[in-house]
Amino acid sequence: MIGRTDSRGRLLLLLAVLVLLSGGMVARLAYWQINQHEQLTTLTAQDSSYEQQSTPAHRGTIYDRTGTVVLAETINRYRLVADLHGLTELDRTRDADELVDYLSLGPDAEAALREAVEGDGYYVVLASDVDADIAKEIKDAQAGGALATMTLESTPVRVYPQAGGAPHTSLAAQLLGFVNGSGNGQYGLEQQYNSLLAGRPEQLSIDPNTPGPAGQHVVDPGTPGQDIRTTIDAGLQLKIEQEVFATWLADKAKTVSAIVMDPKTGAVLAEASYPSYDANLYSTVAAQNPSLFMDPVISEVYEPGSVFKMLTASAALQTKTTSLSTKINDYGVMELPGGQEVADADRKAKGWMTFADIVAWSRNVGASQVAFRLGKTVDAASAALYKTWQTYGIGQPTGIDLAGEVSASDWVRDPAVTPWRQIDLANASFGQGVAVTPIQIMRAYCIMANGGLSVTPHVADLSSATAGPSPTTGAHQVISASLSSSLTGLMQHVVTAVPSYNQATYIPGYTVGGKTGTAQIWDPTLNKGKGGWMDNIYNYSFYGWVGQSAPDLAIGAVIYQGTPTKVAQGVLAMPVQSTQLFRRIATDSIVSEQIAPIKNGPTPPSGQNAKSLG
Repeated sequence: MIGRTDSRGRLLLLLAVLVLLSGGMVARLAYWQINQHEQLTTLTAQDSSYEQQSTPAHRGTIYDRTGTVVLAETINRYRLVADLHGLTELDRTRDADELVDYLSLGPDAEAALREAVEGDGYYVVLASDVDADIAKEIKDAQAGGALATMTLESTPVRVYPQAGGAPHTSLAAQLLGFVNGSGNGQYGLEQQYNSLLAGRPEQLSIDPNTPGPAGQHVVDPGTPGQDIRTTIDAGLQLKIEQEVFATWLADKAKTVSAIVMDPKTGAVLAEASYPSYDANLYSTVAAQNPSLFMDPVISEVYEPGSVFKMLTASAALQTKTTSLSTKINDYGVMELPGGQEVADADRKAKGWMTFADIVAWSRNVGASQVAFRLGKTVDAASAALYKTWQTYGIGQPTGIDLAGEVSASDWVRDPAVTPWRQIDLANASFGQGVAVTPIQIMRAYCIMANGGLSVTPHVADLSSATAGPSPTTGAHQVISASLSSSLTGLMQHVVTAVPSYNQATYIPGYTVGGKTGTAQIWDPTLNKGKGGWMDNIYNYSFYGWVGQSAPDLAIGAVIYQGTPTKVAQGVLAMPVQSTQLFRRIATDSIVSEQIAPIKNGPTPPSGQNAKSLG
C-alpha cells in the first residue's frame, strides 16, 4: 500500500494564508466603501454625467468633369435665436425693427417675427436659413453693441447651385439625388457615394463640470468628406436638358430621356430626363410628387421595339445563319401555325430584300424569319437569341454608379425556364414582349460600336480617389472586333439607306449610325382589367453614335408615350421624332467635345421623303 502524502499541518497553513488574503481584501474594500465613499460618489457622478457629442464632417463637393463647376456643395446657413426674458418693450421694438431690415422681410414674415419677439423664452428661434452675407451683417451689428440678446447658430445645408434646363429644376437633379434632413444622401450619386462624401463625424466627450476646451475630450477626430469629380460636362448637360424639355412639350409625352456616353470608357457625359425637379426643394417635391426622384434612364422599364433588331442581327451574324447580304422575302403579313400573325407597320409586302435592308427599313416579318433561322427548332432559336441578349447584358444591372438602377430581369424571360412559342420568338426579334431600361440598351450599343469590349457606365471619376479602382478597369472582349465592325457598319447603313432617317440624322462633316424603335404600349388596366394596347400612343427610341469616321460618342433618346400628330399605315409622325432629337443632341455633343468635322464627309441626303415606322 502506498503511503499518504498529505499533511494536516500543511492544510492548516494553507487555510491560514487564505484567511489572511481574504481579510486583506475585505479591509481594502471597506476602506474604499467607507473612508473613500464621498470621492467614489463624486467620480461616479462625473463619469455618468459626461456628454457625448457627434459633429458631422463637412460633406464633400461634387464637381463636373472640369473640377471647376460645382454641382453640389455644403454651405453654412444660420439659425437666429434669442434670449427674450427680461427684455424691455423698447428693446423688443428696436431689435425687431433692425431684424426686419437685415432680413428684408415681407409683411407676413415681419408680422410673424414681431409676434415671436413678444415672447419671453430663453431660446426662441426668430429666423432660419439665414445666408452667410446677412449673418455677417448681423455679427457686425452685434460687434457695435446692437442685437445683444441674439445668437447665430451655424447649420450646414446642401445646395445645388446650377439651374437646370427646364423651369423649376436644378442641373442633373435625378442623376445627383439630394441630401435629406438627417444628412444622408438619397438617390443618384449622393446615395451611391454617401459614405465617401459624408466622411466620418468627430466624436467628443464633454465634461460638464469643466468649462471650456479643457472639458472636451476627442474620442474620434473623424475625417472630412471627400470631393468627387464626375464625368459630366455641365455645359452639355444643360443643353441636353433643354433639348429634352423642348421635346417633351412638343410631343406631349409622358417623359423624355437622353444620355450621352463615351462608348470606349462608359463615361456618362450628360444624362437628362423631364419631368425633373429642383433638388434644393426636395422636401416640397417629396410631399407633392416623389416619383420625380426616380431616374428613368436607370429605373424606367419599357418595351423598346425595333432597336432590338440590332441584337437579332448580332445573333444572326454570330451564328452565321444569316449574312447582311442574304435575301429575305418580306411578306408584309406572316401567318404563324398557331393562328397568330406578324405584321410590318404598313402591312405591305416589300418583296425580296437584303437582311441589311430588312434592318434599315425595320421590317418585322423579315426580322422574325431571321430569328427562326437561329436554330433548327423554336427552342434552339430562342436559346440562341436569348444567349445574345445575355452577352450584351440585357436584363442585368449595368453596374452604373447611381443608386436606384433596376435589373429588369423579370421582364426578360429565359426560354429555358419558360419556353417561348413561335410568336414569342417573333416578337422578341423586334423588341416586343421584352422590357429593359435605357441604360441597358446604351451599354449594348456601346459594345457594338467600340470594337466589342465590355463597358461599365459610370458617372464618378474616381481615378484620383481612395475609394477603389475606376469602373472602367477590367474591360474584356464581349463580341469579336469583326462582328463589332459589321454591326457599326449596319447602323450606318440604317440611317443612309432610308431617306427619312438620312434627312433627320444627317450632320455635315460627321458619320452617324443608329437604329430607331417605335413600340406599342401594353396597358393592363384597359378592357376592364384584361389589358390592351394603348390607342395611338407609343414609345419612340433612337440609339446610335456620331463621330468623324468611327463612333466617338454614343447617344440614346427615348420619348415615352408620345402622341403622334399624324397616324397612317407605317407613319406615326410627331413634332419631334426620336431621330431629330438624336441629331440635336449629337450636334450639341460634338460641339461640346470639340470633335472637328472631316472633309469630304458623308453625302448629303437627296431630299426624298420616304417614311418608315421602325
